[in-house]
Amino acid sequence: MSISPASKNISWLTESRIQAAAAISCALVVVGLYTIPFFRALASIGQGCLVVAALAYFVLFKKIEQRTKWPVYLGFVAIFGMHFAAGAITSRSNMHEYWRDMVLQLPFLILPIAFCVLPPLPVAYLARLYKLLLGLTTVSAVGSTIYYLYNREYINELYLRSKVMPTVPDHIRFSLLVALSIAVGAVLLNREALQGWRRKVVLIATIFLAGFLHLLAVRSGLLAFYVLGIFGLGYQLKHKAWRKVATVVAVLTLTPLLSYWALPTFYNKYRNTREDASRVEQTRSANDYSLVGRVYSYQAALRVWEDHPLVGVGKADLRDEMSARYREFFPQIDAEHHLQPHNQFLFYLVSFGAIGLLLFTLAFYYPLWWSRRKHAPMLISQYIIVTLSFMVEPTLETQTGLTFALFFLLLPLSSAAAYSKETVVRKGLEWRPA
Repeated sequence: MSISPASKNISWLTESRIQAAAAISCALVVVGLYTIPFFRALASIGQGCLVVAALAYFVLFKKIEQRTKWPVYLGFVAIFGMHFAAGAITSRSNMHEYWRDMVLQLPFLILPIAFCVLPPLPVAYLARLYKLLLGLTTVSAVGSTIYYLYNREYINELYLRSKVMPTVPDHIRFSLLVALSIAVGAVLLNREALQGWRRKVVLIATIFLAGFLHLLAVRSGLLAFYVLGIFGLGYQLKHKAWRKVATVVAVLTLTPLLSYWALPTFYNKYRNTREDASRVEQTRSANDYSLVGRVYSYQAALRVWEDHPLVGVGKADLRDEMSARYREFFPQIDAEHHLQPHNQFLFYLVSFGAIGLLLFTLAFYYPLWWSRRKHAPMLISQYIIVTLSFMVEPTLETQTGLTFALFFLLLPLSSAAAYSKETVVRKGLEWRPA
């Protein structure tokens, strides 16, 4: 986009400088996902800087650069509106929880607006952001691996008690970040966007992360890895890339077998999962086994929903309502194990009712429908990862989970606007996430 001489005279903030500032802000968000234990605010600072960059662009150039894509971004804003509207049914005693949720859900409001106002980031910036993700994930995984090697016996025993090795960020969100980073590496390698030593580094990092994911042995990340692998296999079959098909089949077949025999954490997680599942009928086991606890969280949640089917109970009141159902129907479960619904869709169903769940589903997944005819491997990968995490976790109810899910959806969605239908990206010369 060209800039008029008059605009240049208004300020030293040219479009290229604002785009650079936006890219740095995005980098702060990515880094912030890994600084939660010691610098929790960094991701929020990055989001705030992105908003400032968007405001500067709007004030200087008097336009919303991605205005034609407003329905894509509006859906995410509507989700924030749904949380805001829940204040009408929130009990006065839980208003503090309501306002806490408003702060937590702010990314649904500010990030889509910021991305909509700003011009799409150049391909080089986008590629660097994804490489930053890959690099940070690899460094964090190396740190966890070293810790495991020094505390092998202790950590192996933890896996028999439904616990895992320490990671940064927490093990569930980190497993999802590892799965996304593997997808980044696979896309880079498949597009042949890197050559020489850089390609070798990405290949080594991707292989290492695939192995580490099995050492970490978190079910959410493993499920995402294998589902992504199946989608990748289908893509290579469609393009008749037989050597790549054979490689993917070998990875999907041999990796779990080798992990079962070679990695004690993976084997112990398998044993723990079998034992966990076998105790579902024993209500008191919810006090000690994670899968059992989740099953009973579903049952308690459904009993809450039956009393409030259309508009739900409101998120701020959900904890009190869940505890009441636990005490009524499952008194064998101790109060400290009264879990919230460990399923994002069920969480929204109980909090906002059938109407709210329908609104969320349409709003959240409309961008995926919008991009159905575009080449968007990173967008599809993130939707797969996030959707699978929704099945076993209320992913959007923590700062890390919400930031991870939303940011890595908006990043490729924004980049798609930089290319018209006539744009041709030559394989081996350019790489873009969408």
